[in-house]
Amino acid sequence: MQIGKKIKQLRLKKGLTQEELGERTDLSKGFISQLERELNSPSIETLFSILNVLGSKPKDFFDDDVSLTKVVYEKDEQTLYEDEEKNYKLRWLISKSNDNEMEPVYITLGKKGQFKQFEPSLSETFIYIVQGSVQLTLGKQQYIANKGESFYFEASDYHLLENNSEEQSEVIYVVTQSYL
Repeated sequence: MQIGKKIKQLRLKKGLTQEELGERTDLSKGFISQLERELNSPSIETLFSILNVLGSKPKDFFDDDVSLTKVVYEKDEQTLYEDEEKNYKLRWLISKSNDNEMEPVYITLGKKGQFKQFEPSLSETFIYIVQGSVQLTLGKQQYIANKGESFYFEASDYHLLENNSEEQSEVIYVVTQSYL
């Protein structure tokens, strides 16, 4: 395993210079440089300190499944759910997306369709209107967005998405800290 190379990748991903990483870990820029070029090896304590600053858990760092990380999710892998009573269809765009930081779904709201009401949470929510017009009730406020427009809000209040029109509406709904 090339520890130095992986550290460099994480550092660059975080947008840090060798000097900045060194300052945050009480290590010299020279040490970080030698480490990244595989000219020296860190102690366990030093490695954990570096990983902490870079936002990586040791298990994730040493997990070789990184090269197996899925990037393309094909349509036939998507999970569908339909609620005929509330007149909506839900399509999870990413398999196991509730294990990730973001959960994107595609929602089709039939005429007068209504997605379920959500309890307040710590999640951030983004909704892009692909087709039609939808109404968002957020707490006591109501908002309307049309095709090409979007909503972005902290889900700290009760919220409900509905289609009050006589035509079908479609949205891409992305949440953090999955609550769908």
